[in-house]
Amino acid sequence: MKVIVIGGDGYCGWATALYLSERGFEVGIVDSLIRRHWDLTLGVDTLTPIAPIRQRVERWHELSGRRIDLFIGDITDYPFVQNFMRAFEPEAIVHFGEQRSAPFSMIDREHAVLTQVGNVVGNLNLLFAIKEFNKDIHLVKLGTMGEYGTPNIDIEEGYITIEHNGRSDRLPYPKQPGSFYHLSKVHDSHNIQFVCRIWGLRATDLNQGVVYGVLTDQTAHDEILVNRLDYDQVFGTALNRFCVQAAIGHPLTVYGKGGQTRGFLDIRDTVRCIEIAVSNPAAAGEFRVFNQFTEQFSVYDLAMMVYRVGSSEGMKIDVQHLPNPRVEKEEHYYNAKNTLLRDLGLEPHCLSDSLLDSLMHFAIRYKDRVDKSQIMPTVTWK
Repeated sequence: MKVIVIGGDGYCGWATALYLSERGFEVGIVDSLIRRHWDLTLGVDTLTPIAPIRQRVERWHELSGRRIDLFIGDITDYPFVQNFMRAFEPEAIVHFGEQRSAPFSMIDREHAVLTQVGNVVGNLNLLFAIKEFNKDIHLVKLGTMGEYGTPNIDIEEGYITIEHNGRSDRLPYPKQPGSFYHLSKVHDSHNIQFVCRIWGLRATDLNQGVVYGVLTDQTAHDEILVNRLDYDQVFGTALNRFCVQAAIGHPLTVYGKGGQTRGFLDIRDTVRCIEIAVSNPAAAGEFRVFNQFTEQFSVYDLAMMVYRVGSSEGMKIDVQHLPNPRVEKEEHYYNAKNTLLRDLGLEPHCLSDSLLDSLMHFAIRYKDRVDKSQIMPTVTWK
């Protein structure tokens, strides 16, 4: 199968492109390289040094014997989208190519607009291109569990059955996004659902939890192939930040009470989920939703896990509760369903089994690259 990975230079996209390539898919990468530009403008950097994209792709070809086609451009430019669709003729499109940080989207008006215009317009361009070139192309779109928010009821996989005034219907699950970034993902989901219904397109929306880990079997082949590890207050996840903070002897910075609970999954499970979705496409006219996570943890749970693992490695670790820069419930009910991908064959990794090798060893190895000025939060929702 011929698969285009939009955003293939990014964290999830790069790991996915290599995984699918090794599994025998014919892979193309589309990327504008804008994420590298944002790092420069914000003065941040990944903890692990990553090579230029062309060097990465060439090294993969040398090691695996498999080529990955590379298309550099912005999917908000529709003629560029038309060009790579003609050149590659994909059977599936995996769409990771969006600004993915909630704090980035909340910096100011400019970053909110950039996030929503880039994400929504780019996604719309892909939908129109599929309609123009081949309606059978399966769109596998990265959504986020953050679309749902933290309702006081169980979170279903995309849809919920409602009974009202004696009548019943299966409707999209209500969305309560927590940032301009999460709002952009909700807009994407609505647009995709609409074109599936109106044009008969086929799409899978992967509402992904927080991804952790650096290594996959493919990125472990060579230093040139290593993946990102973001720890800064804009792009870094709480788990990444805690591991890096532990490595340099900084207190673990828990925002607020630490009861904020989310879904998590290993990067190795992310790439497997993509393979499952691509290999089992949605039907024509179907907008399918999978909740893509394997475990649920609170922020404080993560801090305590890093504390235990770090202490076992001889680190002296403290925990510091900071005023929460976000506007969110710090203690809440959270029970999300995630059975559909397991039913299709996902066998999850557990964070407790992989934290040391997947994150802590990298944090220790590259701790001399840590920019301590990037640790404390400065972006506020208020």
